Amino acid sequence: MNRQAFQQVSLNSPETIPTEMRRIEGREWWLWGFAVVVTLALTLGIISFTFPWFNRETDASYWFDLREWVRGLAALVLLFDFYVVYQNVQIHRIRRQLAERDQLFQLISENAADMIALVDSDGRRLYNSPAYQKVLGYSPEDLNATSSTEQIHPDDRPRVLQAAEKARLSGQGERVEYRMRHKDGSWRTLESTACAIRNARGQTDKLVIVNRDITERKRAEELLVHNAFHDGLTNLPNRALFLDRLQHALTLSKRHSNYKFAVLLIDVDEFKIINDSLGHAAGDELLIQIGQRLKDSVRRADTVSRPRVSEVPGRPTNDDTLARLGGDEFAILLDDIQDSIEPVRVAERMQAQLAIPFVVNQEEIVISASMGIASSASPYMQAEDLMRDADIAMYRAKRAGKARCEVSDTAMHANAVKRLRLETDLRKALDQGEFRVYYQPIVSLQTGKITGFEALSRWQRAEGIVPPIEFIAVAEEIGLIVPMNRQLLLEACQHLRTWQSEFPSSPPLTMSVNISARDFTQSDLPSEIRKTLEQTGVDPGCLQLEIVETIAMGDAEQSGHVLAQLKALGVRLSIDDFGTGYSSLSRLRRLPVDILKIDRAFISNMDSDPENREIVRAIIMLAHNLGLKVVAEGTETEEHINLLKQLNCEMAQGYFFSRPVDEQAILKLLTSNRSAGAASAGR
Repeated sequence: MNRQAFQQVSLNSPETIPTEMRRIEGREWWLWGFAVVVTLALTLGIISFTFPWFNRETDASYWFDLREWVRGLAALVLLFDFYVVYQNVQIHRIRRQLAERDQLFQLISENAADMIALVDSDGRRLYNSPAYQKVLGYSPEDLNATSSTEQIHPDDRPRVLQAAEKARLSGQGERVEYRMRHKDGSWRTLESTACAIRNARGQTDKLVIVNRDITERKRAEELLVHNAFHDGLTNLPNRALFLDRLQHALTLSKRHSNYKFAVLLIDVDEFKIINDSLGHAAGDELLIQIGQRLKDSVRRADTVSRPRVSEVPGRPTNDDTLARLGGDEFAILLDDIQDSIEPVRVAERMQAQLAIPFVVNQEEIVISASMGIASSASPYMQAEDLMRDADIAMYRAKRAGKARCEVSDTAMHANAVKRLRLETDLRKALDQGEFRVYYQPIVSLQTGKITGFEALSRWQRAEGIVPPIEFIAVAEEIGLIVPMNRQLLLEACQHLRTWQSEFPSSPPLTMSVNISARDFTQSDLPSEIRKTLEQTGVDPGCLQLEIVETIAMGDAEQSGHVLAQLKALGVRLSIDDFGTGYSSLSRLRRLPVDILKIDRAFISNMDSDPENREIVRAIIMLAHNLGLKVVAEGTETEEHINLLKQLNCEMAQGYFFSRPVDEQAILKLLTSNRSAGAASAGR
């Protein structure tokens, strides 16, 4: 039976039964009254035969009339009997229907999962269905010994009484949810509706109440809400809940100047390595342990060193909020701090706690975390803006060496905005062709002649040339360096082919192009270089690819494979900025390189620093012993040139000869170089 049908029977039947009973009683009284009237009439009719006016001489007509009267009275009695029988049949039929309905109502009420109660106007229990014992554990004796509201939760009792009063006045109460105490002391949540039973005067003297146990449904609803705002792995608040609480704290801080808080963003360093090496299951277990340890650390820090002294209306009464934002990133809302150093102290405690080894699958794991702090002193009105500052501070901690904490400030935010604008402008510049190729001559120290050039990217903006130091590193980070360098390679090879035709020499002019770390990881690098050489007609032996020392000396298998592919094209390879990284002499000996370029840091002060001069001497000797040629970068004075000549360095480039210039200036240098030495041409 569905709920609607059940309510129709259970709620309407108690009110319908008295009405039917009144109809039956009325019909019975009418039948009895009618029987009395007929009986009296028949009695009077019979008695009337004894009256004096009937005592006259009896004749044949008298007896004939008497027989007719008797027959009439007999017929009337017979009709009356039929009528009485008919009315009794109807009354028995109605009684049987009422008995069946009462039995059905009793059967439903006693077997229904819902609890049905009948109470009088004073709240006394008149009837409780057996479901009360099944659901709440109370026997009929237990319920009869108490009032109908005694087991209701004190906080919910006023609402229940108000709903009952409304049912008495209107005849139908509103649906209400409330808590009722189980016999074992636990609380169950009930959903209740009530309707009134009116007496003959239309007054409400009883209430029928139907209660349904919705405890499990409420738990399921609460679980859904909980899951929507909590992380499924660690059961910590998730990003949505954290941002909501952070927004509340931010709004509160704008209203009350004495209320301060801070956001601490935590990111586990190198967590991907743990996942890759131990598996995702171990990674998940580690995250659970990290979350628990952070939670314990927050509570200890809150208890030991951060007394609550603020009396700010509306301040959250909960402990500081720890949330997992996703992956290996956690966040803490440090509520009601007293000074700006408190978040740093909490961060230091977190660092110390996380430094204690974790045990996952019987293995010890040692981790570190980078942390960023943003405070309510910021001018923002949105939680997302504050989170962005904490995120920027955290990444600054990672760039500074990891396992440390950085605090957000206005300057850092300005730098972040500037960086974002720079990235956007770089992408536009690439699309709009704003990058130019500048060239710096490479000069033979023996002949003073230009032997080649190094191609360098320059950004031509409306306000002037942007120094490469301001955008090359950013372009490398965001991956724009790859299309930039390929564009540079094509243009440089085109110019080289033109200059070789106009200024033939033996050996021919060369072109050096830098290969960035991003370029080096591109699988199509060799094919792209081959395509450019074929397109421009440049002899592969005239192209020199410069690779920084850290890349060349990196992953032995990977770097060796890529260098071999490049060497197979016929190009020449050069180790750039040699001496600034970590070099393995055995590795260097096996690399298929042709040239070492000494970093300008050693050349710039070799004339005044004997140690630098000895380093340069050692590099040149090492290169020659390995059959390599040497190019000295950053030569700026004639003394640099003389010292390099004494050390038998083959080539040099630097401001002494020329700054990086465009192709028009190179044409002038080459024209001058045909008849004069490179040194005088560069002055």
